Amino acid sequence: MIETLYGPVASANIAKAKAVKLLICDIDGVFSDGRIYMGNDGEELKTFHTRDGFGIKSLLNASIEIAVITGRKSKIVENRMQGLGVNHIYQGQDNKIVAFEMLLEKLNLNADQVAYIGDDVIDLPVMDRCGFSVAVADAHPLVQKKAHYMTTINGGFGAVRELTDLILFANDILEQAQGTSV
Repeated sequence: MIETLYGPVASANIAKAKAVKLLICDIDGVFSDGRIYMGNDGEELKTFHTRDGFGIKSLLNASIEIAVITGRKSKIVENRMQGLGVNHIYQGQDNKIVAFEMLLEKLNLNADQVAYIGDDVIDLPVMDRCGFSVAVADAHPLVQKKAHYMTTINGGFGAVRELTDLILFANDILEQAQGTSV
């Protein structure tokens, strides 16, 4: 076990984190707390944590690619991800493995170079294929059971930042991390 800012992490998971060249994130329940606020006129609202934004920017500045694959479609997600500089945005994905395979081919990566963070059973096919699967602390129990690593923080409250910090830590560049909380 290796001590990190978030507690002890198995050395095998540190090695998996060090190999990451692409981080893929789910949105609802990972970047957000999973709740969707809907107004009477159909307006949809989500909340995003600025710490997660800093972590994403830090990974991008460290030349680690970021993608999102989400089952829902939302202009809010597109705006937030574009604001963070995320170029690989796959929305409306009922079968997330299709987007996963497209990303591997597009970026010329193998599955062992990919980390995926999710919270529900729709994420399991990608989690089963990637090199480093991560569940947020409040993920569905089946997802928690299958993940290599489980964050100490709930989705929407900085869980993505915990993972980005772990990847940076594994590469010995956490203290040089540069991002913004856009």
